[in-house]
Formats: sequence, C-alpha cells, structure tokens
Amino acid sequence: MPKNRNAFSSLAAWRRRALSRAVHRGWRWVQESGAVTAEHPGRLRFGRIGAGTRLAFPQGTVFGESWIELGAHCVIGEQVTLTAGLMPGLDLGSEPILTLGDGVVLGRGSHVVADTKVTIGSDTYCGPYVYITSTNHSYDDPHEPVGRQWPRMEPVAIGPGCWIGTGAVILPGATLGRNVVVAAGAVVRGEVPDHAVVAGAPARVVRSWDPEKGWQPPLRTPTPVPIPSGVTPEQLLALAEPGETSGPSGD
Repeated sequence: MPKNRNAFSSLAAWRRRALSRAVHRGWRWVQESGAVTAEHPGRLRFGRIGAGTRLAFPQGTVFGESWIELGAHCVIGEQVTLTAGLMPGLDLGSEPILTLGDGVVLGRGSHVVADTKVTIGSDTYCGPYVYITSTNHSYDDPHEPVGRQWPRMEPVAIGPGCWIGTGAVILPGATLGRNVVVAAGAVVRGEVPDHAVVAGAPARVVRSWDPEKGWQPPLRTPTPVPIPSGVTPEQLLALAEPGETSGPSGD
C-alpha cells in the first residue's frame, strides 16, 4: 500500500508540473499574440505607431487612439491606460492630443489621460503606476458633488530624457524640462527646469545642475558606467529579465 501511495503521489506531482508548464507556455503565447505593434495593431488604430514600438498584453484602457501618436521603439507595459478625450467616440479635431516621442517607456499600470494636449519627450522613462493627466475636477461650488463639476484642463509637457519614478503623479499644467528626475511618489505641478531632481507632494526641487559647480547639492554616489550608445529600451529590459546574470557593464 505505501508503494501505491508513493506512485500515485509521484504521478500527481508530474501532472501538476506538466500542467504548470503548459499554462506558462500558453500564457507566453497569449502575451506574444496580444501585444500591439505597428505590424500587428489588433483592434487599435493609432494616429501613428512607430517602428519597434510595442504595447504589452494585456493592455489597459485605450480610447481616442486616432489622436494618439506613438514614436519609434517605445515600450508600453502591461495594463497601461492611454486615452485621448473625455470619453470614447468624440471628434477631437485634426491635431494629435497625446504624443509620445521615440524611445518612451511607460511602466506597468501607468495612466496617461489626455483630455487636452499631453506631450512626452523622447527617451523619457516612467516607472510602474505613474499617473499623468491634463484634467482635474474643480470644486468651486461647495454645494455640488465634486465629481459632477466640470473639470479643468491644462496641457502637460514632459521634456526629453526624463526619469519619472514609481507612483509619481504629473498634474495638469505641469511642464518638465530636459532630463528631469521625478522621485517615486512625487506630485508634480507647475514648471520644473532642465536637469533638476524633484521630490515630495507637492514636489519641489531638491537637486539641480549648475554648469560651473556641477550638481548642487553634490551627488553622494559615484558616477555610473554610461549605457553604450545604440542600446535600445528593449535591450535594457532584456538585461533586467529574471535569470540574467550580467548587466550593461558586463559583470
């Protein structure tokens, strides 16, 4: 009897492993088949989608895509929301509402809500769950529920080369310069100059670049090895995949 139980247990374990492998293979196939690219846009018809750009599956809420333009080699993570207009089915005119430059990365679960013009510059990297919006509810009337009051809309412009940390919020009217670093969880409004680091809610400048003095206050960490020229966002993400043992520096 013990031998039979052992044989049954081994068979059940083998079946579980086989089923697990099959499920993982099936899910990888679904992810590959459901990804959106210029060659395989699925049901989505963006105003423009550049070569090498990929929206991972499953996608988040996407509408108004005729007024959304995506540059080349963008990486859009799973469950990312991209919307143009207050709701689907609106005629938003002849100009794009939401524009992503080349090489933009939007991390998993991020939202970009563009009821008026939102521009994200080339090579801007956003961590997971970043929220960028051009719209905010008003609360002028104290007797009316806030959700029923007409929202205010202001354009958002994010310069090239920015790094926006996990959970950061970019509010309507925000203008970020070139190579701005936004700390995780920061809430950004107003104008941020080039080469600044902002943190907090509301965000304030905590470090900035001076052409003569360098970073002020000075950096506390050594200068990292630069990324080799020509490396694409896809290659950087591949280096971070589980099982990889070497980084860009060849460790």
